[in-house]
Amino acid sequence: MKEFALIFRLKDMADFKPSPEQMQERMNWLAGIAAQNQLVDKGNTLLPVPGSAKTVKPDNVVTDGPYTEIKEFISGYIVIKADTIDKAVAIAKENPIFKIGGNIEVREVLKRD
Repeated sequence: MKEFALIFRLKDMADFKPSPEQMQERMNWLAGIAAQNQLVDKGNTLLPVPGSAKTVKPDNVVTDGPYTEIKEFISGYIVIKADTIDKAVAIAKENPIFKIGGNIEVREVLKRD
């Protein structure tokens, strides 16, 4: 399986203070990934060059990414395991960040040998 970074972005820093309900939704989403043994927690990873990424936006809109100019706030990231970038995108689509106008960039992770 490959590894993918899911980079969480918000329009405004104020959106970074989620309600307890929003935090619980996010924790449930993460728990589902962990339960399927797809959540990776290791260091020494590098994001690849532009052109090998996708961004998932509200309403299940998927675009090629990343952007050359970022005006959004990056609120964090996780690394997951999936067979393909499309399967990683499917996992990203389930995140509750879209309810508050955020988006997720999905990038394949390169590993150092």
